[in-house]
Parts: sequence; C-alpha cells; structure tokens
Amino acid sequence: MNTLVKQTWAGLRVLIVMTVLLGVIYPLAVWAIARIPGLEGHAEGSVVTQNGQAVGSSLIGVDPVPADPAKDPWFHNRPSAAGPSMPSGASNKGPYNEDLVKTIGERKDAIAKREGVSPDQVPPDAVTASGSGLDPAISVAYADLQIARVARVTGLPADRVKQLVEANTSGAGIGLPGVNVLQLNLAVQGAAGGAH
Repeated sequence: MNTLVKQTWAGLRVLIVMTVLLGVIYPLAVWAIARIPGLEGHAEGSVVTQNGQAVGSSLIGVDPVPADPAKDPWFHNRPSAAGPSMPSGASNKGPYNEDLVKTIGERKDAIAKREGVSPDQVPPDAVTASGSGLDPAISVAYADLQIARVARVTGLPADRVKQLVEANTSGAGIGLPGVNVLQLNLAVQGAAGGAH
C-alpha cells in the first residue's frame, strides 16, 4: 500500500509541475517573446493595413471577387480547394482523378477567356489549388498573364502595371520568385487613384 501512495503522489507532482510549466509558464513566455519590437507584427498575423484599416494578411491569400467580372481590376490568387465546410486544405485528388482533370480544364478555359488568351498560355498555378488553398503569392507568369486586363480596366499603362508586379515580386518562401497578390492589388489601387 505504501508503494501505491508513493507512486500516486509522484504522478500527481509530475502532473502539477507539467501543468504549471506547459500550461502557464510556456504560453506566457511565447506571448512575451512575441511582444519584442520587430516580432509583434508577425505574431499578430502579418496584418496589412491601409489608411489605418486592416485589409488582409500578407501570409493568407484570398481571391478577390469582382463586382462586375467584365470590369475586373484585380490580380487573382491561385484557386482554392477550400469551401464553406473546409476553410483551408487541399482536395487530396490525384492527377488522374477525373473530377480534378475536369475542374482544371474548366478553370483553364475560364481564365483564358477572362485574360483573352488561348488556354495553352495559362500557367499551371492559375488552375491548380495549393495544399492550403490560401497561398498569398502567385507565379510571375500568372501575374504577367493578368497585366493586360488590369491595365485596360484600371486605365494604367501596361508598363506601369508591369513595374508594380516587379516591385511586389520576391523570393520569399521556398526561394522561387512569387508575387504577393494582396500587396500588388493595393499598389495597383493606389496607382490608379483608389477608384477600384
């Protein structure tokens, strides 16, 4: 009986110590570190603000929905497999899945129509969803495909829109050049006078 009491008391002490350590001290330490100047913005979700208002996150891509698709002034993100029941995630469909192949074909036709190009000019990231469905960046090829439409709708010269694409291109993430869509759309909106 004495051994059972000793083991129970030892287990209870470990439980109390681990609860205090991992349930109180560790979360407070992480919170305190996140308050160090220079880290706070990242800890709060890398929120992008404009005129003092939060307009999105530089880490989460949300595809803009134009009010009038015929007058679409926005650069678009990659498509998302997410939906109302699953706000983030992949479809987990393989390259030979008939539904996925059909969906990719439909996306390719829709983007080709929107951009006024042939379907074979649509880059792969324009029609395939990412693993999270929330990528903030697109390939330079997909951004370049959208320049003519954005320039036409906003009234900006295509060369100016191209400069904005280049200014918002970085090698962040896995080192491949990518264009942050939210920041690019804000730059285009600012250059166009905020009319869109």
